[in-house]
Amino acid sequence: MADPARARKLAKRISQIVASAIEHDIKDPRLGAVTITDARVTADLHDATVYYTVLGETVDAEPDLPSAAAALEAARGVLRTKVGQGTGVRYTPTLTFVADSVPDDARRIEELLAKAREADAEVARQATGAQHAGEADPYKAPRTEEDEEPAEEETRG
Repeated sequence: MADPARARKLAKRISQIVASAIEHDIKDPRLGAVTITDARVTADLHDATVYYTVLGETVDAEPDLPSAAAALEAARGVLRTKVGQGTGVRYTPTLTFVADSVPDDARRIEELLAKAREADAEVARQATGAQHAGEADPYKAPRTEEDEEPAEEETRG
């Protein structure tokens, strides 16, 4: 069992090596829009999961995730060799590539926040001319001495 700090350092180094290799060494055009976002290494340092995102041709275009995944699978051996050369650990971790869902989750959260803002604005528009139901002061006022005196006289008589 390795130190968790060592695993984090190794994961960071693996993400740097893989990103650099994709950018400079691997000549697959399907990897041109791939960005390495994170890497995680198991506690025994034998397996590494590399998270990636793929950018589309334009801002509105959907990214081509299947071809990027296929290209990463094809380059897995070369990338593992680069990781082994760049890290110097006894056992080079196996690499698993996973599409990062953080950008999609962030987009979904932004959409939900926009809907919530619209609902809040609608409630605020409805509340502008509204009046309270019931009296202006719905709480009972505390009794004063003047209120108590007539009550005592009525009970004596």
